[in-house]
Amino acid sequence: MRPFVHLHVHTQYSLFDGLCKIPDMVKRAKELNMPAVAITDHGNMYGVIYLYKEAVAQGIKPILGCEVYMTRGSRFEKKTKERLCHLILLAKDNKGYHNLIKIVSKGFVDGENNYHKPRVDYDLLEQYHEGLIAMSACIEGHIQQDILNHNEEGAKRTLDRLVSIFGKDDFYLEVQNHGIPEEKTVRTVFKRWSQEYGLKLVATNDYHYIDPSDAAAQEVKLCISAGSTLDDPSHFRFYNNEFYMKSGDEMADLFADMPEALDTTLEIADKCNVEISFSERHLPQFPVPKGETDSSYLRKLCEQALPEKYDPITPEVRKRLDYELGVIDTMGFPSYFLIVWDYVKYARDHEIPVGPGRGSAAGSVVAYLLGITGLDPLKYDLLFERFLNPERVTMPDIDMDFCYENRGRVIDYVTRKYGVDHVSQIITFGTLAAKAVLRDVGRVLDIPLSEVNRIVKMVPNELGMTLDKALKMSKEFREEYEQNATVHRLVDFGKSLEGLVRHSSPHAAGVVISAD
Repeated sequence: MRPFVHLHVHTQYSLFDGLCKIPDMVKRAKELNMPAVAITDHGNMYGVIYLYKEAVAQGIKPILGCEVYMTRGSRFEKKTKERLCHLILLAKDNKGYHNLIKIVSKGFVDGENNYHKPRVDYDLLEQYHEGLIAMSACIEGHIQQDILNHNEEGAKRTLDRLVSIFGKDDFYLEVQNHGIPEEKTVRTVFKRWSQEYGLKLVATNDYHYIDPSDAAAQEVKLCISAGSTLDDPSHFRFYNNEFYMKSGDEMADLFADMPEALDTTLEIADKCNVEISFSERHLPQFPVPKGETDSSYLRKLCEQALPEKYDPITPEVRKRLDYELGVIDTMGFPSYFLIVWDYVKYARDHEIPVGPGRGSAAGSVVAYLLGITGLDPLKYDLLFERFLNPERVTMPDIDMDFCYENRGRVIDYVTRKYGVDHVSQIITFGTLAAKAVLRDVGRVLDIPLSEVNRIVKMVPNELGMTLDKALKMSKEFREEYEQNATVHRLVDFGKSLEGLVRHSSPHAAGVVISAD
């Protein structure tokens, strides 16, 4: 099989149009004997860590990237209407990975336009280009759009700017062949420019799904995203069914006149070597009073609380406290406990209801003395080692419940204390679960709502329910599937899309406080 690496890839985290589930995608890359697998979702890096971990687990190199939305002007400029263009960025090394994070983050924070797309400008590329490879992307790239609009001089100016930013060794002219006429026009120009400018061509297949048979399901997903139906003649769809994960041999057939463009994919894959460590901790430091260390201040707070919580203070209490503080100090967690103590104290001082603490943290005397938990672990013979164990180095896990009406005040306090650039709520993803996917697909297929609701009610209400499980568990549902062609189609599309990410939103509970 012809050696080749896909470098223009959209997973399900390209929320509008991507269908690829990362484990399936990595598995398919291995089946095709590809030495690496990339991720370049539209405008975001939501799936990067998932891809990295999955690729490493399956023994294949991960290539981390993003297809950013480029504006011709400034990302700060507020425009009501603007055609954004695409550019592929790939991280060569850890410096490039960190720079890519900065580019994408600033695109969201500074550059969101009226269509809620994160915009990146050329100033950002100039500031954070180190360690990055750029590819000119699909026919939606700035250069390609100028070529197709008969503005070759403008295209050359953009090309010159990108080459000046990334250098000739790290900027590539991307060629595609999905059977779209405009791609052929661009390929002809790029082949000529490759000679003129001394730039390398790189062949990509802009895949959004893994197998050709997934094309119909991807069209349904597009309708779900756009709020349209399949029967609507103007609904958004891809040009054809060629946007799948092709083999090296298929790509060789498509680019028989420029085989060097396939070789370039291997060259780029060799260049990309990001290594992410998940064993290092980057904990923020709690601002302790002058003359104190985090360890001494933590002990001081515990000692102050001892007479209130324990009367008398027995040798057993003293021994347990010293032991816990020793473990906490050795494992490097004094600041962690102080941070939790501080925001819990803030909540209690401001009459914001806080739960008594849940989980293994209830086994800690230190947590009890700090008022983080409300249960005496010695009274109930609870083990500290279930919470913190020096032989199993993991982060402490303290589960806290805050009043849902006032939890925002606690987050605001933490943000003020550590800085707005050090605190963030994490993301969560809404997925197409069994019942939800039937409702969405039903709307796209223009099935009457009453009929969809009738079918949905046949899916058992059980945690972790899937459509396959429902077909086994519910005789009524299975009979409808087997005997009713409309229901069969509804469920088949549902099974193709089930579990995919539908949208993103702020997580209800997760907040990150970062050291930097």
